[in-house]
Amino acid sequence: MEYRRLGRSGLRVSAISLGAWVTYGAQVGEDIAFACMTEAFERGVNFFDNAEAYASGKAEVVMGNVIRRAGWKRSDLVISTKLFWGGKGPNDKGLSRKRIIEGTERSLSRLQLDYVDILFCHRPDPETPIEETVRALNHVLAQGKALYWGTSEWSADEIAEAAAIAQREHLIGPAAEQPQYNMFHRDRVEREYAHLYDDIGLGTTIWSPLASGLLTGKYDRGPVKGTRAELPGMEWLREELVGESARPRIEKVKKLEAVADQLGCSRAQLAIAWCLKNPRVSSVITGATKREQVTENLGALGVVARLGPDAMTTIDRILAQ
Repeated sequence: MEYRRLGRSGLRVSAISLGAWVTYGAQVGEDIAFACMTEAFERGVNFFDNAEAYASGKAEVVMGNVIRRAGWKRSDLVISTKLFWGGKGPNDKGLSRKRIIEGTERSLSRLQLDYVDILFCHRPDPETPIEETVRALNHVLAQGKALYWGTSEWSADEIAEAAAIAQREHLIGPAAEQPQYNMFHRDRVEREYAHLYDDIGLGTTIWSPLASGLLTGKYDRGPVKGTRAELPGMEWLREELVGESARPRIEKVKKLEAVADQLGCSRAQLAIAWCLKNPRVSSVITGATKREQVTENLGALGVVARLGPDAMTTIDRILAQ
């Protein structure tokens, strides 16, 4: 396993991590989650990502039960969760001081932990002043209930404003952003955030490296039963994966198979290795519904060195078609 610093911070996270989005508490139960997390941990993964919104909190419960059942030493783990969507009440959504402080307590209770290593703001909150959010997060950090904080799907301007407020008020600023990043979704990580890596030392823990499975090739022939595209509430994702708008991307994925074959890997491993080639990526968050998927995804680590300039140029040429 390779461990990368989370931006400019001293925290080291596994280059490949395991997340709970869609799967835990929805697609899979505790036994499968235990098998997947155990496989990941035994192969060097130390970073596990979650959110209060995943399966309406059930994902945190499942992950907490797995950690307790496995008996892992807390210092060997880097656990993150995200706050924004906490319920249906008037103060159960957003990033107000009340929401952050109460949401943190609820997440820690579900996870059965005294603290999380990274607390992410799941989305920007236009109805709450960023200064209020920054101060509330620092309150949580001062209590020792989180060690670092970050953002998810914030604009570069919003992140820069939060960092400026923190610097002005002698507070702790954002250590990382959690954006979507894959072969089909590149602009934010590669261009919009470019100045933030040096300006504030921003790290990135990227999600959806496989474009929700599209880059694995599983949708080459259309819908696949049992996948997240078939889950209730995922109609928006179904269109991106098997709808008419997905056809051009599917054709590109088919052409990527030749690149993967030449490198002796699967298309999933190729896609993850491609993300890891970006030095601004602190960790690639993967998902899995079975142990074998974890094993395959981690195999991408061995592909990175083989993914040379010629292969990267070929990939760019295919994606540009």
